[in-house]
Amino acid sequence: MTQPFRFCPQCAMPLELSFQGDRDRLACPAPRCGFVHWDNPTPVVAAIVEHEGQIILARNAAWPSAFYALITGFLERGETPEDGVQREVEEELGLTPQAAHFVGLYEFHRMNQLIIAYHVPATGNVRLNEELADWKHVPFDGIHYWPAGTGYALRDWAEARGYGATRMELPTRMQAPQAGETAQS
Repeated sequence: MTQPFRFCPQCAMPLELSFQGDRDRLACPAPRCGFVHWDNPTPVVAAIVEHEGQIILARNAAWPSAFYALITGFLERGETPEDGVQREVEEELGLTPQAAHFVGLYEFHRMNQLIIAYHVPATGNVRLNEELADWKHVPFDGIHYWPAGTGYALRDWAEARGYGATRMELPTRMQAPQAGETAQS
């Protein structure tokens, strides 16, 4: 278990492992406090962006040049997942989303995230924001996925439309991805 913090955010007592719910969790031992760090997954939206008859994959500025990913981002307070995924497409690619069609929910244990994936048809000219260094179009029949997180969403979307998706192995030497991102080629 990783420790996101060592002290109770409510009373500053040192946290201890305690059996809460169905497992050991960090909790405050002070009887009047009751704080438990549940360590729930973070909701992340992922967009399978369809643009000009192909899928867009983008490369995070911090990633090696061979790694491309779906457009992803954290869901913001008061935002529906549909609104959040369309916002991410606008912010990161400068495109105009036409809709958001639910693909599925996918766990991403390594980053403690719940991926909420959508197919997002979009129009316009790509204008990358500062988070992204590059992008590319990938034909529907040329999709590669890795067996984790958004890779499964991309695979499921392609296969539901009658396109094959080729599995690739997880990269071994790569900086930790940002919210929900996955390497694609």
